[in-house]
Amino acid sequence: MPLPATDTVKARLMDAADVDRTLNRLARQIVEHLDDEAEPVERLALVGMQTRGVHIARRLRDKIESFEGISLPFGMLDATLYRDDYRKRLRQPVVQPTDIPFDMDDRRLVLVDDVVYTGRTTRAALDALMDLGRPASVRFLAFIDRGLRELPVAPDFIGRTVPTIAGEEVRVRLSEIDDEDGVWLVEPRPEEEGGE
Repeated sequence: MPLPATDTVKARLMDAADVDRTLNRLARQIVEHLDDEAEPVERLALVGMQTRGVHIARRLRDKIESFEGISLPFGMLDATLYRDDYRKRLRQPVVQPTDIPFDMDDRRLVLVDDVVYTGRTTRAALDALMDLGRPASVRFLAFIDRGLRELPVAPDFIGRTVPTIAGEEVRVRLSEIDDEDGVWLVEPRPEEEGGE
């Protein structure tokens, strides 16, 4: 499935091989971070933020399980109703499932999202997590960090930093939902306003 026709593609930043290579690096960095803290990898759990963060977290979990020979807890989180702007939006928010089928207490969580921008979604996700349990720590992994923060949020693990300017967006596409892997820098065309 191609990128939406409403987007002007400025650059293809990553192809499928780049995505996989970056995920391999991130999986190893997560394990190395635990080694640095002298924490057993068995205390680790991954939580993916809806939607693409879930698929990235699942791929990371599979890679870590493969080279560590263990089974890791995995969960999905939707923080839509925790956002500070959801009541201000004109459209009704689409809420997706949250499913964290393990006890988070005293776990070393890695919260995973595809793109970090303002930091507002990450802040909302942290609020949602704290309503569900008390992890020993939460580390944040952003597959793409595009900068321009509004809140003091900094990823602990970054797949790639892509400096952007106002009007640009980064599109991460994953084969599980988009039929292809890749990352693009785009400039969305403004939606036409209807009627007078």
